Amino acid sequence: MKILTEHESKKLLAEYGIPVTREAVARSREDAILLAREIGFPVAMKISSPDIAHKNAAGCVLLDVGKPDVGAAYNTLAENAKKHAPDARIDGVLVQEMVPRGTEIVIGIKCDSQFGHAVMFGLGGVFVEVLDDVSFRIVPLTKQDAIEMTEEIRGRSILAGCDVGAIVDTILKVSEMAAKEKIFELDINPLIACERGVVAVDARVIFKG
Repeated sequence: MKILTEHESKKLLAEYGIPVTREAVARSREDAILLAREIGFPVAMKISSPDIAHKNAAGCVLLDVGKPDVGAAYNTLAENAKKHAPDARIDGVLVQEMVPRGTEIVIGIKCDSQFGHAVMFGLGGVFVEVLDDVSFRIVPLTKQDAIEMTEEIRGRSILAGCDVGAIVDTILKVSEMAAKEKIFELDINPLIACERGVVAVDARVIFKG
């Protein structure tokens, strides 16, 4: 299996036209400060590593970092990553724009040995683990499939006010990705859905072999 970093995963999403956050990987404390200035404050900062899947639990995510705190945040993330996983490969620190609040959604790809690729849709963030309120369809998906997925979850009322057309479009692009790429697993969690548009805030791609 080949595991991509969050930044690498989002580059793949962008190739399929899925909106992603403005971001870049800082290789040093000084890089982080410069990148944060370019992106605009406040920023989100995360350790960039293919070996640390649950960055929040590892203390490897800091949100709403202001101008005076970027350098210290870089050092904190590096130290926390080393404590959590001493042997992890660390690419640097991802400096990312803070996205306005919206509805958190999860869209993913699961590979089944019998049925092949399936696309998953549901409420994201903590909801996906607590409520397990998700819908699946086998690839390839039609537009009607994608629409039905948004309508059949129990928490569909939470999508009121969201740009459902953009959500449906993203589901279809993920289906296209599943059909063309040798993906074993993909998770976009969360995809933030607003009144107009969506943006992938976090993503993880695992390729076969």
